[in-house]
Amino acid sequence: MPDRIERVIAAGPPASVLVTVLAPEKLIGWNRKPPPEELPYLPPVTRNLPEIGRLTGRGGTMNLEVLMAAKPDLIVDFGSVSDTFVSLADRAQSQTSIPYLLIDGRFANTVASVRLLGGILGVGARAEALAQRMESDLADIDRVTGAIPPEARPRVYLARGANGLESGNRGSINTEIIERVCAVNVVDSGVRGGLVTLSLEQVLAWNPDTIVTIDPVVAEHIRSDSAWAPIEAVRRGRVFVSPKLPYGWVDAPPSINRWIGLPWLARLLFPGKFAGDIRDVARDFYRQFYQVELSEAELDALLSK
Repeated sequence: MPDRIERVIAAGPPASVLVTVLAPEKLIGWNRKPPPEELPYLPPVTRNLPEIGRLTGRGGTMNLEVLMAAKPDLIVDFGSVSDTFVSLADRAQSQTSIPYLLIDGRFANTVASVRLLGGILGVGARAEALAQRMESDLADIDRVTGAIPPEARPRVYLARGANGLESGNRGSINTEIIERVCAVNVVDSGVRGGLVTLSLEQVLAWNPDTIVTIDPVVAEHIRSDSAWAPIEAVRRGRVFVSPKLPYGWVDAPPSINRWIGLPWLARLLFPGKFAGDIRDVARDFYRQFYQVELSEAELDALLSK
């Protein structure tokens, strides 16, 4: 590992987000160049970076020649630390002689990961400030939810896919935020983790009191389709669209971008229990994590769905 890290390539989107938050000046390219609507929500120093592709995961497009030509000091990967990804990291490091850092991306380890990468990138003080903010957020949520018995917790369905009938099993990376705010993920297919395709009849049987989606089109479909109407969440007008600029607050990519999803969901599920309006919370989060000052119009665009 070099004594000083100045140029970093992220192997995939979760790592790209983590580096963008911790040390945006060290990132030398995007896995996917952000579209124009995302740019105001990103650190100015990153907005004109080139697209260099992703090294690992589904849809990998970066070859080793591109990687070596970029001359990074370090490759950062944030996500699975299974044997498959360890092997990929070892092979890339062996073939390029570029140090490859593979960090456990499980949500429960995010605070520790921030401190770890912050120290390696030479931004330990910034990492510590963010980590303390994150720990405070968790403590705030636990203060409210700790005394709520399981049978009294909100029952939430994450509606994914074109028709809202794809979701995450309990324990999936897609539903980590929902479960961390002490809501019940209603999807109980008997399998732990991963995505699942469901029938509407099954969702009706689970009868969630809250539905969260990442797509406004899906939300409108659920609200207007009479087949969904018997579900408690639809009857009560509790179908919510997660903000996703520059990245999703609830679902993808599975990285530090989802931390703002905790206070957002907590306020939806436990109204009146938390201090601060979500606009103020979001403004502060974007200032501290993305180092951008959002205008009222940009907040409107973020939260209007």
